[in-house]
Amino acid sequence: MLTLKGIQEAQRWNLRAINAMSPSGAFGSGVRTVMVALHRYAVTITHVWRVKGGGLRASHRMQYDDGRLRGRIYIDDSSVNPRGGRPAAYGPIEEARGGSHQFYGRTVREEAPRVGSRVAAMIARSAQ
Repeated sequence: MLTLKGIQEAQRWNLRAINAMSPSGAFGSGVRTVMVALHRYAVTITHVWRVKGGGLRASHRMQYDDGRLRGRIYIDDSSVNPRGGRPAAYGPIEEARGGSHQFYGRTVREEAPRVGSRVAAMIARSAQ
């Protein structure tokens, strides 16, 4: 049997869950946290070609869409390395080499599970 007290508790829990899932709540914060952590990891593991001067590493960008609670990490199409090369042109070639050269693939495989677990626990705590 559901009592008035039980209904009020259910409503309070529901409000906390809704607030946690809002862009300004724990879910929005979690998406931003994931974006920053994965961007940092991708930058850290990107190889620096002595000839290219680190342009690829410096060209990683992140974009976050508050309204849709999603983001992306990408190579800035307007970036130019110190020698005039375009990281957006040679970055996908480097990624396609695989292995240790695969900065985005490795980020998804190596870092995303750790960050995702940490952020999921944070969101779950905030909804309780």
